[in-house]
Amino acid sequence: MGIQILEVKKESCPAARLIGKKYNGAANWGEWWENGWFAILEKNQALPFQGDAYIGAVHIVNGIPERWIGMFFPAHSEVPEGFEFVDIEPLDYAVCYLQDKEGSGEFYTMDTHNLCLEALEAKNWKRKENGWCFERYNCPRFTTPDKAGNVILDYGISIENGIPVV
Repeated sequence: MGIQILEVKKESCPAARLIGKKYNGAANWGEWWENGWFAILEKNQALPFQGDAYIGAVHIVNGIPERWIGMFFPAHSEVPEGFEFVDIEPLDYAVCYLQDKEGSGEFYTMDTHNLCLEALEAKNWKRKENGWCFERYNCPRFTTPDKAGNVILDYGISIENGIPVV
């Protein structure tokens, strides 16, 4: 089947604090499960924007991708010992609801990112230069396959206040 975009929605996130771990190379999800780090973060109230999800996020710093794994919390939230944080200004996001088979690597390709950029362009939304992108691993959409074995990943791209391209 391959990746399908089921829906594209504009969602607004208030000022947020992304608390987690920063990676300058590939993000290491395995260490999160091995160390129980999500359980530590889940003790605090996450932003409703996040829903019941874990976050993989990336933005460009000095021309280099900076990757994060963690959760979105209200601005100024206390950071548990051993974690890092980055404060993110209020942003609008185009969120593509991507569907594919459980375990599909196509969720994480540049082709899929570009497919989402095309969906933004079709709505006359402009990507925010050097803005944030995130993967929102919602439970149960991403964790429980449907009868056909498909799951849904929320993929967000920050946009210029939702202002249409002129």
